[in-house]
Amino acid sequence: MIVRRTDLPLNRDALGRFLPWLIAFMVYLAVMALAGMLLLNQLAGRWDQGIGSTVTVQIPAAADKQQDARHMQAALKVLKDIPQVLFAEAIPESQIATLLEPWLGAIGGSGDLPLPQLIDIELKEGATLDEEAVHRKLSSIVPGVTVDSHGLWLERMVRLIRTVEILSIAVLALIALATVGTVIFTTRTGLAIHQDVIEVLHLIGARDSYVARQFATRALFLGLRGGLIGLFLALPTLWGIGFLVQSLDSSLLPDVSLQPMQWLMLAVVPAAAALIAMLTARITVVRSLAGMI
Repeated sequence: MIVRRTDLPLNRDALGRFLPWLIAFMVYLAVMALAGMLLLNQLAGRWDQGIGSTVTVQIPAAADKQQDARHMQAALKVLKDIPQVLFAEAIPESQIATLLEPWLGAIGGSGDLPLPQLIDIELKEGATLDEEAVHRKLSSIVPGVTVDSHGLWLERMVRLIRTVEILSIAVLALIALATVGTVIFTTRTGLAIHQDVIEVLHLIGARDSYVARQFATRALFLGLRGGLIGLFLALPTLWGIGFLVQSLDSSLLPDVSLQPMQWLMLAVVPAAAALIAMLTARITVVRSLAGMI
């Protein structure tokens, strides 16, 4: 077994016991921020694909069911004749009641309320729809009809999500800077504590790179230990949040979850934190020792 030799008693430093917990806290925050950013990116991508590709036609409730059926058939005939429309189908009344249930309760599906009829339209790939022209055609046969592409609402939601993603990236950058600052402070304190030993090593021919390698190796293992602690604390938090989301009504929130590749990205965070700690410690020691000469 190969044992790395060390001439500095770094394991006895009190700060070395606190550094893993500080890095664990940073990694915990980084994993949570990264997971949120990945979920938002997935959600924004799904909504971004839907901008302009779906249209909903709403037909107000008529005096009787037969008139409702005539209005529906007439509207479907007009919509299916439009070249840009891939398909148009009526949304069942039971599905409409299900969509309204979170807000109206069971009365939404009791039949006591006159529910409007909805037609779901999907456009062909790359096609655009002239809503004003379609509205004029439908209004001539079905009074009070409305046409809604949801494009403006979806575009605003995607813009909001993209803004939150940028903020998440900024949070990750701040966490990385805080980790660098913590390692710099710890390393400089270690240099001050072991200054006498370092001077002796210099007298017997040790180079700055040798001393820096010992601090960097120590920082690497401490960073990896703290990173794994932070990851193990973050995973139950993510699973708990996912469990709470799944317990909510599925009609209120879209079904989004982390994919295997995204879980792998989260698992890499501790290694990234350890690498940052190692590089920071090495650079700090080299510069500090160069300034002592």
